[in-house]
Amino acid sequence: MTLEQVIIALIRITGSLPVLRWAYVGALLAILVDFSDLFWMGVLDLGGVPNYQTFDKWLDLVYMGAFFYVSIKWTGHDKTISIILFIGRILGLLVFEFTGFRLALLYIPNVFEFWFLFIAARKHFYPLYVINLKGTLIALTCCTILKIGQEWVLHGWKYLDNFTFFEALEIIYLFFAFWK
Repeated sequence: MTLEQVIIALIRITGSLPVLRWAYVGALLAILVDFSDLFWMGVLDLGGVPNYQTFDKWLDLVYMGAFFYVSIKWTGHDKTISIILFIGRILGLLVFEFTGFRLALLYIPNVFEFWFLFIAARKHFYPLYVINLKGTLIALTCCTILKIGQEWVLHGWKYLDNFTFFEALEIIYLFFAFWK
């Protein structure tokens, strides 16, 4: 493991911990820190990150594990769906690892992450609101559609593979500057 990988791993692990205290805000932070790999790989020059996809997927398990730890304390549909989606995430990771087939991440998407964020947000902003089965299914469907879209951009289209962090920031800036 290169020094660059060690530093990125420590950043990612540290970024996962706040979810244990503040589920919603901690989850947002963990997801932002997850995306910071692009930044760190563009800034650090300490040996590189060979086989980035595998490195990233294993590090994802740290914040996913923290999400799972929080979600097993939930009740009802929230908890049951979280457990099923987490198992699905593990299966998707194993299929990817054993086959090297990157599109497995699209076919078995990480809906757990979006589901956790949805439930954590609901509990944060509307702590007394109990969602019924129909609402749960609608939310789960929306989470699945959004996650498949994200997975397509990342693993099907491989859009972010073509940019460094700073190039991505420049494109975002130019996009918003266009609309001024």
